[in-house]
Amino acid sequence: MLLIEDDRRVAEVVAHTLRPFGHAVVSHGSHRAAVVAIADASFDLAILDIALPDGTGLDLCRMFRAQGLVFPILMLTARSGVAERVAGLDAGADDYLGKPFAPAELAARVRALGRRGPRWTESVRAFGDLRLDRDRRIVSRNDARIPLTPREFEVVALLAWRDGRVVSKDEVLEIVWGEVTDGAAASLEVVIARLRRKLDDRKTPSFIRTVRQVGYAWEPLRSKHA
Repeated sequence: MLLIEDDRRVAEVVAHTLRPFGHAVVSHGSHRAAVVAIADASFDLAILDIALPDGTGLDLCRMFRAQGLVFPILMLTARSGVAERVAGLDAGADDYLGKPFAPAELAARVRALGRRGPRWTESVRAFGDLRLDRDRRIVSRNDARIPLTPREFEVVALLAWRDGRVVSKDEVLEIVWGEVTDGAAASLEVVIARLRRKLDDRKTPSFIRTVRQVGYAWEPLRSKHA
């Protein structure tokens, strides 16, 4: 596992927390060291601090994805607002953890990332006549753009790039809304209903499948790589 964190105390906590779970932690404290490390070895997971002395973890995340590296990426940040989460998702991160964090939560999030398996790294995916462009933040059907709000697009991107795996309601709320509250949960239900009206047609089942008492999954059977 690759850890890029310039705060030595935080790096020690991460390593001490994860080594009992079988993770061999390779730790560096700079953007430059990360570039060298990724060229010299392969990793099954990366934890990146956003604020580095010679760059950002977001830049590293973009670079890793541009190179086709598919391991899960967890971002560490002292700022965990919605804007930061969206920036991380756009860069290719899989999850966020705000500082300070509880070691037990760090271990749980790393275990969850390990269960997800490989992630899709392509920026465009096609589902029948429906086309999703993550970089341009555009969804279209037969080349006609479907107008989505920023939050609707974030939900679609989160579900579609999980390739059919169930995403819990709490995870959607954490990543897209930045909070798990009754108000946010009610808003999520409204967004899902709007997305179904905008994305679905009468010929096929809904792209968004509800898993009762758990969350949602993107129907993968019609998926074709763009």
